Amino acid sequence: MKIGIVSDSHGKVNRLRRALAMLIERGAEVIVHCGDVGSGECIIALGETHLPAYAVAGNMDRHCRSLQDAADRSGVHFGCETVLVPLDGQAYLAVTHGNKPAVLAELISDERFGYVCHGHTHQPRDERIGVTRVINPGALRHAHPPTAAILDTDADTVEHFPVR
Repeated sequence: MKIGIVSDSHGKVNRLRRALAMLIERGAEVIVHCGDVGSGECIIALGETHLPAYAVAGNMDRHCRSLQDAADRSGVHFGCETVLVPLDGQAYLAVTHGNKPAVLAELISDERFGYVCHGHTHQPRDERIGVTRVINPGALRHAHPPTAAILDTDADTVEHFPVR
């Protein structure tokens, strides 16, 4: 399965749409947003891909209820702190923003999750910690260049790329 991963769009819906188009071009079958979404319009853009989409709130998303409402209207799976993405079989990918170190550490140490995705740092990351692969796609705002990532769970590869 190919999972497109973005984070830290901070309301920049046009840049998010460019990133989503690039992920779809690379074969994404699922979209994940790792927080600091920034607006209901960004949630709607996730839903407009017509792919299964998952998003979490970040520390700058103080309007979690309105984002949840936009997600409900757009068919986007949304969590204020974490969201789980079903993979093949009984496996799950866990998503959190990453601004709460204890939550991130708990997800990484939970052996149910082969993959944990987060944002917050605005820095790309691809690191194995125990049995878990920890991925940060970088950021779509306040990053030079803005980046996104695609995870191929079948090949167990991650590609980070600039968003133009």
